[in-house]
Amino acid sequence: MAFCNGKAAAGDALSQVEDLEKVIILDAGAQYGKVIDRKVRELCVDSEILPLDTSPQKIKEAGYRGIIISGGPMCVNDEDAPSYDPGIFSMGLPVLGICYGMQMLNSTFGGSVQGNTGREDGQFTITVESSALPFKGLKKEQKVLLTHGDSIDKVADGFKVIAKSGNIVAAIADEKRRLYGVQFHPEVDLTENGQQMLKNFLIQACGCHGTYTMNCRETSCIQEIREAVGKHKVLVLVSGGVDSAVCAALLHKALDKDQVIAVHIDNGFMRKNESQMVYESLTRLGLDLKMVNAAHQFYNGKTYVPINKAEPKGKKRETDQLNRTTNPEDKRRIIGDTFMKVADEVISEMNLNPEEVFLAQGTLRPDLIESASSLASKNADAIKTHHNDTNLVRELRDKGRVVEPLKDFHKDEVRALGRDLGLPQDLVQRHPFPGPGLAIRVICADEPYHCDDYNETHTILRLIVKFADTLEKPHALLQRIKNSTTEEERTMLASMTRQHPMMSTLLPIKSVGVQGDCRTYSYVAAISSSEPPHWPTLFKLAKIIPRICGCVNRVVFLFGDPIKDVIPDVTPTFLTTGVLSTLRQADHIAKKVLQDSGHTKTLSQMPIILVPLHFGRDAILRQASCQRSVVIRTFITNDFMTGIPAIPGDHIPVELVSKMAEEIEKVPGISRVMYDMTAKPPGTTEWE
Repeated sequence: MAFCNGKAAAGDALSQVEDLEKVIILDAGAQYGKVIDRKVRELCVDSEILPLDTSPQKIKEAGYRGIIISGGPMCVNDEDAPSYDPGIFSMGLPVLGICYGMQMLNSTFGGSVQGNTGREDGQFTITVESSALPFKGLKKEQKVLLTHGDSIDKVADGFKVIAKSGNIVAAIADEKRRLYGVQFHPEVDLTENGQQMLKNFLIQACGCHGTYTMNCRETSCIQEIREAVGKHKVLVLVSGGVDSAVCAALLHKALDKDQVIAVHIDNGFMRKNESQMVYESLTRLGLDLKMVNAAHQFYNGKTYVPINKAEPKGKKRETDQLNRTTNPEDKRRIIGDTFMKVADEVISEMNLNPEEVFLAQGTLRPDLIESASSLASKNADAIKTHHNDTNLVRELRDKGRVVEPLKDFHKDEVRALGRDLGLPQDLVQRHPFPGPGLAIRVICADEPYHCDDYNETHTILRLIVKFADTLEKPHALLQRIKNSTTEEERTMLASMTRQHPMMSTLLPIKSVGVQGDCRTYSYVAAISSSEPPHWPTLFKLAKIIPRICGCVNRVVFLFGDPIKDVIPDVTPTFLTTGVLSTLRQADHIAKKVLQDSGHTKTLSQMPIILVPLHFGRDAILRQASCQRSVVIRTFITNDFMTGIPAIPGDHIPVELVSKMAEEIEKVPGISRVMYDMTAKPPGTTEWE
């Protein structure tokens, strides 16, 4: 990834600057809003993110060359849709509307938008008009990221369709007024030529020359730290991941040695031998690292969370103990707040005044976006609470006591900075490991997840994987499939399911996903077969199923004998030492098999997930659910905002995945192994 060198001039974003080549990004709440900003700067054009309701007068006074409107979680037809001034479209500036931004543009000029029966969440091939400005120099077929449930049904006057996804409008343009809209996301890696599309808009439509440069970001970070901390002491919590390690290294370089208090808190959720490895890696850098074993405090930790999420400062309720809770958000909040409590204890033991000690974190831009922090976006939907962005952390931010020098960085940028700081290569390239550790890789549950739509969704899922048979024996729900697919896709489904016999089941658990810029907690679909897995077919199904079944955000392949029956219940699962030991061993095995294969660098991350499911029980004997299963979640990405699973036989060897599954199945208490085939979106990197 190429980054421009240099630094933008500081100052008010809306001040007059002579001969400024800058575009404005109006934030409608997109999960990828900051990614737009980053991609624009990679093209050496300066940019500023401002609220969607920024007035045309302010935009005009600042001298921006063009306007980009981000996507967002709302629909333009919603009563509470974000407000904006339509005058931004009549200023004579080029406009690029992305996803929600396109629908907003279309609606303003008399077009209309309607909800679809199915969704598009993931990478799809669209057909573009190569003569249209956004697509100049590109081939007619383009792979892009689509994530929406609403589509244009009437194109606005003066606009023409310049791209389609099947029958769905994928892009529109009014070339005369230099107004462009795309339903997909050109800013993410899953849109393979998105950078060229953005470049076409910036250079050809906006008239930018790509002359903006940024000086070494390391210098900027060090200056920020020194200005914020002054002569005070600063506590940095080091998990062992690259983010906190780079943050600690920056502090070490920016401040006097006695100002930096580096602490590694073992929360009881670390991987096998993880804490010792962290200590050895960071002490080699010259850090005086304090080790704290707080497993007992975390296991028994509690916190207070808002009763009404819309009122974070309103009445609160006390959570269950961490080792008795199944609520994913409560788990993250308890862990995040317990980190803060343990940190306060460390400060007290050192006879320091907590009010005079700053907290430093390796918080990245995706962390803030996914937890809907105001530091990243005013309108974004919360995908998950990050342990470094809980209410307690936000309160400390409000007091000016939190230092986060990496808050504008993405993962690959942090790695580049880590190399510049001299961090060991094995530490810089480590797969990310979340602060809450294995705690968020255990899907805790004490009852099955069965909503009113379970039976219908389960039936539709079976109709999809047996589509060839479904066409011969039409079912009442067949029309649902037809409404969400093209004729070409239905032909493909019939051919695949005729050649490769498969079974499917809807698992009675839920995982977190991101669909249409919103968080979803939805079902997981499992596919199994009596034959060896035919991965190309399985991955095509994994892309189609969430589009047809909107309440499914993840698709897995289940190794072993096909599952013919519904899974009626779950194995009660909490964050107990026994459960964690099982996952820790499975994780260790998977990591070792991957390392021995030499393919570690192929993957960006590989979470191993423990789920409360016991397969293959005798229904007649009513055998109790007492075992659990493991999911292998491979992930390939540059920015961690979007990504794809590794396809066996393409990105990694089929034999590697098979060996991993075989070795994990030997762990006592493991029922089955699954392979996650879901891109992000509609699934997130982690399951919880």
